[in-house]
Amino acid sequence: MTHDIDRLAIDTIRTLSMDAVQKANSGHPGTPMALAPVAYAIWQHALVTDVEDPQWIGRDRFVLSCGHASMLLYSVLHLAGVQELDAHGKRTGKLAVPLGEIERFRQLESRCPGHPEFRWTSGVETTTGPLGAGCANSVGMALAQRYLSARYDRPGLALFEHRVYVVCSDGDLMEGVACEAASLAGHLGLANLCWVYDDNKITIEGETHLAFTEDVPARFAALGWNVLQVADANDVPALEQALDACARETRRPTLIVVRSHIGFGSPKKQDSHAAHGEPLGADEIRATKRVYGWPEDAQFLVPPGVRERFAARVGARGAAARQAWNERWARYQQQHPDLAAEVARIQRGELPPGWDKAIPSFPADAKGVATRDASGKVLNALAPGIPWLLGGSADLAPSTKTRLSFEGAGDLLAGSPGGRNLHFGVREHAMASIVNGLALSGLRAYGATFLIFSDYLKPAVRLAALMELPAIHVFTHDSIGVGEDGPTHQPVEQLASLRSIPGCTVIRPCDANETAEAWRAALSNRHGPTCFALTRQALPTLDRAKLGSAAGLHQGAYVLRDAPNPQVILIGTGSEVQLCLAAADKLAAEGLAARVVSMPSWELFERQPQSYRDAVLPPDVRARVAVEAASPFGWHRWIGDHGAFVGMTGFGASAPLADLMRKFGFDAEAVAAVARRQLSLATT
Repeated sequence: MTHDIDRLAIDTIRTLSMDAVQKANSGHPGTPMALAPVAYAIWQHALVTDVEDPQWIGRDRFVLSCGHASMLLYSVLHLAGVQELDAHGKRTGKLAVPLGEIERFRQLESRCPGHPEFRWTSGVETTTGPLGAGCANSVGMALAQRYLSARYDRPGLALFEHRVYVVCSDGDLMEGVACEAASLAGHLGLANLCWVYDDNKITIEGETHLAFTEDVPARFAALGWNVLQVADANDVPALEQALDACARETRRPTLIVVRSHIGFGSPKKQDSHAAHGEPLGADEIRATKRVYGWPEDAQFLVPPGVRERFAARVGARGAAARQAWNERWARYQQQHPDLAAEVARIQRGELPPGWDKAIPSFPADAKGVATRDASGKVLNALAPGIPWLLGGSADLAPSTKTRLSFEGAGDLLAGSPGGRNLHFGVREHAMASIVNGLALSGLRAYGATFLIFSDYLKPAVRLAALMELPAIHVFTHDSIGVGEDGPTHQPVEQLASLRSIPGCTVIRPCDANETAEAWRAALSNRHGPTCFALTRQALPTLDRAKLGSAAGLHQGAYVLRDAPNPQVILIGTGSEVQLCLAAADKLAAEGLAARVVSMPSWELFERQPQSYRDAVLPPDVRARVAVEAASPFGWHRWIGDHGAFVGMTGFGASAPLADLMRKFGFDAEAVAAVARRQLSLATT
């Protein structure tokens, strides 16, 4: 039922994957062998993409969520002739995946690393490997398409008609994040989303019945999905029919359940977990190639006609679609120049001119405001001028103050795809992964929850950092200041955990004006996630006429209040900065000179030149006290061997805020006492 040239192309995907894994002596050959017809059908029959420009904004998205099968994607990228783009999106004139890079699979600096990596290999839409993550990213991509279409498409001038195709595995569907995301996708009726589920009944430990016997089609039907089934992954016409049915669906996302045989064609390892996570072995590869009718000793062979077959189908279809899109785009620019300018900025990753002029300034106020409240005011001032800034909370918008309340903001629901407020439900991990998918689509997106629940979503923050995505996470209820909710809701180690992620910027502002600058910093950051840690309790809005400017936040740490020839440095973050100021007053009354440093962001401070860091924290002032209602982990870098830390060494307790502060030593006199002790030690 499959043309000879198509069968030859499918077997080329299989043999390239086998050969690459064998040469690397590392990798997963079985799934690419099984799913070669599936990937071939998607790319050759359904996917609309311009191989000359893999970042074309109108392209369909293809996500390999089961990233261990990376050779499946690398083989297709090579055979389809996808072109390489440089860091600026310019064509280099080279293939994204030359054959030589496949031969260097999993080797240092190869364009074919062990799992697909966004920004590293052109044509890879998202970094996958942690199972379930790609599935959840795809929901963000599908949401982005719906939002972009609702805002920008005009009759006869549709720019955003693309679909999102995902290949996923048993492991993906076992992970909770995929089910969270699938639940939301079904609720929102994302008919532009298609997951193709590889039902091969094999995992690394053995057959799936060891731990996974659920009725997957019934589960997805209950989640509101259109469920189709293909009995044999090698039946390309049946796969194409299922993809056609998916394209006709207008109300629901689609799951295509495909029964496959891992390690297809391997005489000894087909349908065995031995084909999952290790090379087949030279003898078994020769035997498998005999089954395919392939030259047994040929390695990395691409027979004549295979590349041409890809060019004639996915290549030609994408080129024609891109030409038609370009013609619409030319008319669109003439008829809707303002909207066209927005689309162009989205594609370039830019913000509108003067976007930050709307950021408010807060007057000094001893009573002050919670930084979560200040954040909400700043967000609502900014968002009207940045139409592609949108987001929501894990069912906590009233508490995190992240609802966009300005006129016209609206809710992004099944019947209103142009709304700016997303409702993620109690799905923290999926929320953060969906935010990544939105960011991968060019939108500036945020998610919000309590800081304690950052534990649920940290894997997605890590992937955002790895991909350099400008995702924003608004974490509130940032300390034992949560009070009566008790230690289950009082974060202690979470700041240290987030700070440990390379490329993640954590900001804990001390008042409303630092919070305003935090939003300016986050939206200016185009190469990594930003995490806010904001208070529930009110904090004084500091008098900046007498203290350092809140703009110092952009340097990560700055001198908030100085003293001539300081003897001790008091370093605070967030709600504890006010304790440092009060303690400095007490020390000054005793003739002791204390410098107060606000350090809202370690990461921003680390990026400053050494000369600036030394100016803020002079090396010769060894008496230092850091104050933060969190774990001391990592603070040694800033306070040194002779410094002291006032913070948490255990969990909190359930009690009113004032009682908790006294119990755990967060008061001005306690901080001053520690500073006196440090001065005494420094002079002995």
